[in-house]
Amino acid sequence: MAVQPRGDHQPEPPAQPRGDYPAEPPAPATTVLILNGPNLGRLGSRQPEIYGSATLADIEAACAALASRLGLSVDVRQTDDEAELIGWIHEAADRRLPVVLNPAAFTHYSYALRDALAMRTAPLVEVHLSNPAARETFRHFSVVSAVADGTIAGFGPQSYELAIRAVARLLCR
Repeated sequence: MAVQPRGDHQPEPPAQPRGDYPAEPPAPATTVLILNGPNLGRLGSRQPEIYGSATLADIEAACAALASRLGLSVDVRQTDDEAELIGWIHEAADRRLPVVLNPAAFTHYSYALRDALAMRTAPLVEVHLSNPAARETFRHFSVVSAVADGTIAGFGPQSYELAIRAVARLLCR
């Protein structure tokens, strides 16, 4: 599947030998909030045929290692509580922190989350382990996508790593 560039598309900088981006890392100590919604604390045991066998701790370790190579740090959080997630989004906006967000079930109906995300002051990448478009019909719509810089879905735990790479590039614009 070919990706059509938008009219404001700039040429991609060449990849570094390891494939890490960007060529010049963002300012040291930039923290990326990696926020996870309901039931993601159950990864590893929750429907492994859909979500795989990796735990959230496994994903956190992989994200921390990649972020370090990119000159970033990560703060990984998970909640089953919509209000707590929205509080973290407000914190990110106030501190101008980039966010990688797996909103889980909130993806499809949380207008309160969507409105909080619309106040963002730094890059936002929506992420999903599975491909919602290939699942049940009710999962096909995201209220988050319209306020995110982009969405990465369907690559299992690697979705998070791709999202961190995207955030790193967005920070260098």
